[in-house]
Amino acid sequence: MRKPILTLTTDFGLSDHYVGTMKGVILGICPEARIVDISHGARPFEIGEGAYLIAQAYRYFPRKTVHVVVVDPGVGTFRRPILMEAAGQYFVAPDNGVLAMVYAREVHKIRLISNEKYFRKPVSRTFHGRDIFAPVAAHLSRGLPIQKLGPALKDYVRLDWPRLRKRRDGIEGEVIYIDRFGNGITNLENRLVKSVAEARCEICAPRRHICPLRPFYQSVAPNRPVAVTGSSGFLEIAVNGGSAAKALGLKVGA
Repeated sequence: MRKPILTLTTDFGLSDHYVGTMKGVILGICPEARIVDISHGARPFEIGEGAYLIAQAYRYFPRKTVHVVVVDPGVGTFRRPILMEAAGQYFVAPDNGVLAMVYAREVHKIRLISNEKYFRKPVSRTFHGRDIFAPVAAHLSRGLPIQKLGPALKDYVRLDWPRLRKRRDGIEGEVIYIDRFGNGITNLENRLVKSVAEARCEICAPRRHICPLRPFYQSVAPNRPVAVTGSSGFLEIAVNGGSAAKALGLKVGA
């Protein structure tokens, strides 16, 4: 039998002990687990960024993988912990919309995590990643039947995702994520672009820029803006050899 795989996606960063502590809890329950860090670089409290990061990664993991997603500004409040089954995998997360992009993409079932038998005791009001999400994920990876965690849930939170707006001369979208290179990932899906040669992109962030739509970053001169159909499945705004976030003033929501 293959070793169980668990992934972690958080806004914890790497300068504190939080990620390492969660791994310690997981390994204490499931020593044979293989733990994969998807990202700990989501901006603090930015649920939409967590949603984007997990949605980009889960499809490349085998069935029965357990994904732990913790971007959780409501920790300690009445927001609920949930388990989602989708694409043959499991997702353990707060019920705040952080799984919204997976909801939109996959047939899914949601279950409330209410059986405190599988929590670490005592449960901190400020670190549910350690005391609820990590131990529940570890027990799942060991084969715990999901029915033991709690009942099915229908009234879970859906994130209000930015919608496209039709204009007379095209479609208007917005930036939903800025990656490490300063590229602005938009909510405009690649499939909307029928012909790279015939399309152009207009950016308003904060000044107006016109940039060509090209197949790859170096299709334009160095330090020039370009729009590309990215590996994420969405249109990206970039600068050849530079940061579009810095050069064009791109921010999430632009």
